[in-house]
Amino acid sequence: MSKKYEIEIKSLLGSKENADALREKIAEKGGKLATTVQDKQLNHYFTYTDLKKFHDDVLLHIPEEKREIFSDLVTRGKNFSIRTRQTNEKVLLVMKVSLDDHSSTHSVSRIEFEAEMKMSLEALDQLLLVSGLEYQAKWSREREEYKMGDTTICIDKNAGYGYLAEFENVVDDESKTAATKESLVSLMSDFGVEELKQDRLERMFSFYNSHWPEYYGTDKVFNIE
Repeated sequence: MSKKYEIEIKSLLGSKENADALREKIAEKGGKLATTVQDKQLNHYFTYTDLKKFHDDVLLHIPEEKREIFSDLVTRGKNFSIRTRQTNEKVLLVMKVSLDDHSSTHSVSRIEFEAEMKMSLEALDQLLLVSGLEYQAKWSREREEYKMGDTTICIDKNAGYGYLAEFENVVDDESKTAATKESLVSLMSDFGVEELKQDRLERMFSFYNSHWPEYYGTDKVFNIE
């Protein structure tokens, strides 16, 4: 199975009014709502110390057709974001491995691995905890997904962050990542939205991780410059 390289750029919208304005611009430019069912997501982030134990404990629970790439990423990768996710009724194990100098959590270019797991979110969390991982934070969000050609645009309502947009392309050739990022930045400019800078995003993420029980599952929002 070939690797997929995710190029994703975030923009902080903040208010519902800004999110509504972006929706209107997407419609004006021919973007289509990808699904009429709004995703309700729970995302649980984990820290790790022993990737070998994580790999050995989890491997047999990974769908057989994805085990080879899972093993390859865990063996050769150096910087991971590991999370569990429930999207409506679907439960996923998600790993993101950075391809640039930023963290695997917020890197613009990274390898993304997803596997649907045949267990509940609680059971998957317990599997990771037993394998030596620890909770970093729990997140909740509602997501709308739009399609414009090969580009996916998501408008998220996140606990803590408020409204956030993500512009994303996925390619199967690492050499295409730089040009793809430039294309996304140009598209965002056409929509009148700006990239959320990595240093601010890291500060926001750090603040949320320290205070997540106050925000998880709520509409409360903070502002970190």
